[in-house]
Amino acid sequence: MKCVDDFRLRFGKRELLPIVIGGMGVDISTAELALEAARLGGIGHISDAMIKTVSDRRFDTKFVSAKQKRYKANVANVDKSTVQFDLGDVAEATRLHVSRTMEAKRGGGDEGLIFINCMEKLTMNAPKETLRVRLASALDAGIDGITLAAGLHLGSFALMEDHPRFRDAKLGIIVSSLRALQLFLRKSARTGRLPDYVVVEGPLAGGHLGFGVDDWMKYDLRIITAEVVAYLQQEKLDIPVIPAGGIFTGTDAVSYLETGAAAVQVATRFTVADECGLPAKVQQEYFKASEADIEVNSISPTGYPMRMLKNSPAIGAGIRPNCEAYGYLLDSNGHCAYIDAYYREVALHPGAKKVEVWDKTCLCTHMRNFDCWTCGHYTYRLKDTTRRMEDGSYQPLSAEHIFRDYQYSKDNKIALPK
Repeated sequence: MKCVDDFRLRFGKRELLPIVIGGMGVDISTAELALEAARLGGIGHISDAMIKTVSDRRFDTKFVSAKQKRYKANVANVDKSTVQFDLGDVAEATRLHVSRTMEAKRGGGDEGLIFINCMEKLTMNAPKETLRVRLASALDAGIDGITLAAGLHLGSFALMEDHPRFRDAKLGIIVSSLRALQLFLRKSARTGRLPDYVVVEGPLAGGHLGFGVDDWMKYDLRIITAEVVAYLQQEKLDIPVIPAGGIFTGTDAVSYLETGAAAVQVATRFTVADECGLPAKVQQEYFKASEADIEVNSISPTGYPMRMLKNSPAIGAGIRPNCEAYGYLLDSNGHCAYIDAYYREVALHPGAKKVEVWDKTCLCTHMRNFDCWTCGHYTYRLKDTTRRMEDGSYQPLSAEHIFRDYQYSKDNKIALPK
């Protein structure tokens, strides 16, 4: 019986362990977690979600407070169209996060790669302009590769094609259907550049899903992956396919590697790693969760369904929109679905000191505060990967322990920590 270590992900002449840790924002997939994946010979992701918040936390910059101060007079205004990001600040925050991570990687002589997860749905009141800056700044700072996520990214290759590293860095796309991949390839064809890899994300993944809120359970990652692999073979396109979502054990991973996948992307098990950015108290909530505690809902203002823990503090919390400080989900007209929901409840409850908003959430503020507990379907199995301590809490794991378990385990076994 084979284990993951019997396979290799090939990028040209380079061979890597076929384990990719997904890019969880906001700084949940930390630089430390990505560096461990690279050190161990795989691929780790950092994320540029709410990049200015990440920079303020890590490097003591003041990007968020400066933006809030600049637009302070607009805080009570429903119209957020004037609240714009300083593109220079976005570029500098991205460069700081990426360059510091890459410097640490080079200093450690790591064998693997570090990619950045870039979400198209972070529209930031100027979708095209802010996306162009984020992509270019990551390339400027030396990132090994960029994974295009949360959107079709039909124009993203075009935004990078003039950059000197456009054909040098590894560029990939996350899709949830063959049709989405075909659209991306068709729109990107004029740049003369194919993606270096395709991540196929299935319905059991964590966070935002590329399916409908009422029909996500009708889809199957194995079927979608097989369709993508068959199509690429038919078109004679040698592009590695990397399934993601619900791959909980090394045995799960091998079952995909034996049927055409080049690697697997995993994340849920790493949410409880020491190197993960989730606070320890939140990690215990993940450990304690039962299958009944996990739901797919439509409270994200992005329009995508989202999987999360039912006891997330973000659900039902009617906090005033803080777009002046954050505003990452504002569209090109300064609009966000949560703003509409919040002011609707304010109008329905005049004089109330606090309102509840159940149909949408202020994703920016709650992700910043670690109150939106997005998770993968198999989060309820995390308790089976560790030991329960005398005080009733669960023992966190090292990223290396989890990575090695994926690498070497067989027969659906999971190695418990010492």
